[in-house]
Amino acid sequence: MKGILGRKVGMTQVFTKDGKLIPVTVIEVEPNVVMQVKTVDKNGYNGIQLGIFEKKEKNANKPEMGNAKKANTTPKRFLKEIRDVDATYNIGDTIKASIFEVGEIVDVTGTSKGKGFQGVIKRHNQSRGPMGHGSHYHRGPGSLGTMLPKRVLKGKKLAGHMGVDTVTIQNLEIIEVNEAENYILISGNVPGAKNSLVLIKSAVKNSRKEDPKEILVYEKENATDEVVGETTSVEEIQEEVNSDSEVAEDTAEEKEESK
Repeated sequence: MKGILGRKVGMTQVFTKDGKLIPVTVIEVEPNVVMQVKTVDKNGYNGIQLGIFEKKEKNANKPEMGNAKKANTTPKRFLKEIRDVDATYNIGDTIKASIFEVGEIVDVTGTSKGKGFQGVIKRHNQSRGPMGHGSHYHRGPGSLGTMLPKRVLKGKKLAGHMGVDTVTIQNLEIIEVNEAENYILISGNVPGAKNSLVLIKSAVKNSRKEDPKEILVYEKENATDEVVGETTSVEEIQEEVNSDSEVAEDTAEEKEESK
């Protein structure tokens, strides 16, 4: 198991050299710092705690400041644990985007968008009643219970708060890894709003074969002025201008004399 924390930037699309279009999600991945190392002897399980994005010291409490000093870093805004990691890490180590390779299959966990209070049709995808022919049932929740219990049974799908849930989308493919600019492109959509925290981990139920995609990269051309032939100095250009003006004056005088 391996993983890294990132921030969802948004979605875009890339083209492969085969001519296929792939919708991707851009994940900003700054170097993660190992804030704590969990062991079986001390904590009862193996794992590491990752921290990402700096936080002001005035907004950090004493335990956070103590852990940051042990890791020789600044307090972090987001902290997340990953259990049963493959490699061995020490406090203060950094994990970069290069931990993943193009073509790997991963699971992405995030917090879904909040929708507020919603009805059963939007929240649970139920069907509405007929809108005409004397029907008085349109977007209601339907029957709430049976005769015998004479109450609403637990687990009944009703209207209520929708969203802000921890959601994991499995078996997504990594399309590109850019360590220089600290981002990862992941195929498909990822739960959460823009600028929300996401956790990228190795896929648990992976049954797909790795098939790295070669994407097209567009480079911006710099507009440069090319000088053809030998370069001329400013003095030579000035002499040519003066000679041209003298020739023009001579021709004008000859025309006047001819008249």
